[in-house]
Amino acid sequence: MHFDLDLRLVRYFTVVAEHLNFARAAAALHLAQPSLSRQIQRLEEMLGVRLLERTTQGSRLTAAGAAFLPQAQALLHAARRAALSARAAAPPRTITVGYLEDLVITPAVRDLRRRHPDAHVRTRHLDWDEARALPDGQVDVLVARTPLPIPGDGLTETVLYDEPRVLLVPAGHRLAGEESLTRDDFAGEPLVACAGVAPMWARFWRLEPRPDGQPAPLALVVDTFEDKLELVAEGRALAVVPAGDRRVTLRDDLATVPVEGIEPCRVVVVHRTGDRDPLVADFVTSARTFLTSPWTAG
Repeated sequence: MHFDLDLRLVRYFTVVAEHLNFARAAAALHLAQPSLSRQIQRLEEMLGVRLLERTTQGSRLTAAGAAFLPQAQALLHAARRAALSARAAAPPRTITVGYLEDLVITPAVRDLRRRHPDAHVRTRHLDWDEARALPDGQVDVLVARTPLPIPGDGLTETVLYDEPRVLLVPAGHRLAGEESLTRDDFAGEPLVACAGVAPMWARFWRLEPRPDGQPAPLALVVDTFEDKLELVAEGRALAVVPAGDRRVTLRDDLATVPVEGIEPCRVVVVHRTGDRDPLVADFVTSARTFLTSPWTAG
């Protein structure tokens, strides 16, 4: 029988097995607990066995789970060792630049290649839930928005610029023509949430906690940013998004309105603390020079 195991699911299982509690494991993984439960269920369906049983005290491993755990840990260790071995065997003066979602890094990459014509400069596009490629050694630097979807331990951030957050509404919505808003203007509107995001991420993009301490009215939970756009376009919810997100501009059935009085997100370049590769330092310099704010005056 042939298995194509998703290493992310295997890692999720090992963390749940370590804590034997889905809530604590979800917090450690920076995931929402329902999403973690679904991921473990996917792994169980893939293997055709039950790995965990819920109890009144938390969870416990089944016989199959206990047998799978040491093999899963060995598999993850081997995968990490393989990635690091490949990186170590790469040609000298090699750098892989990761970038999340819609962010554009072309000007900085072009400058780095101009400054180091003999270096091998690679790029890798990542979805939000693939940001662990940086601490896992699959990319050397990462351009992303804060808050980061992964723990920041062992990582160094350089802020490139602040990016305002805006309210995303259907083009025909009552607020679509406003010059700007405050959070009070849409306090009663449901805000869409994405499944599986870290609680800190969810709170930031849903403007929580609210001044009155209440959570934002919750709309449907979706799996992807594109699903979020579709839900807003249908008029079933609103969303708070980065002002510069290019995916919004591809649709003429959506509008954005600036929101006053809320903290911006930040576009940052991140690398592993202690990485002394000069190409990493030079990319940070290129990013600071060429990946600048579209909102800078003048």
